[in-house]
Amino acid sequence: MILPLAAAKHGWHQPQALPNRSFDCGYCGNRVASTQGLKLGAHSDGSGAMVGSLYICTNCKGPNYFFGDNRYPGVPFGNSVTHTPEELASLYDEARRSTAHGCYTGAVLLCRKMLMNIGVNQGAAEGLKFIEYVNHLASKGFIPPNGRQWVDHIRNKGNEATHEIALMSEQDAKELILFTEMLLKFIYEFPSMIPKAPPSP
Repeated sequence: MILPLAAAKHGWHQPQALPNRSFDCGYCGNRVASTQGLKLGAHSDGSGAMVGSLYICTNCKGPNYFFGDNRYPGVPFGNSVTHTPEELASLYDEARRSTAHGCYTGAVLLCRKMLMNIGVNQGAAEGLKFIEYVNHLASKGFIPPNGRQWVDHIRNKGNEATHEIALMSEQDAKELILFTEMLLKFIYEFPSMIPKAPPSP
């Protein structure tokens, strides 16, 4: 495994035994426990108190850095959704990764864009106003009961992020990703789980 050049500059040594640590890998997303990695000392030669550590994921071998309460890479928020069209899956994963790096305004804007893309994917014309996509999803039954207020929440937060000098918070981003995840599951994943009826004789 090739470590980043920055790691050598901060005194990393060959992989060694570390105290057991459980974590969600920032690369593969699996929950793992590792005892192998590298220590980061307070001095360039690696001596002194350990101020950070690199744990090697037991699944994908990716290096996960921990510095006090900080870590890199962060873990994407939310859960993966199956049977989602490729473009929507890409946008959703990008929004999730944005939260891992503290890019909350970007995550909110991506969730807003996803509502438009979902609308087009479900038969709406391109080039409509945002509210028209929301109305299309609602009229076609793609928004579950009591879900309209959540879609309006995404619309309002997206408008704030787009048109106002306002930064979105971590809570804003996580709320919108949770709803987007639910909408994707409702439209794409859950229907794909229904067993198909056998062909008529």
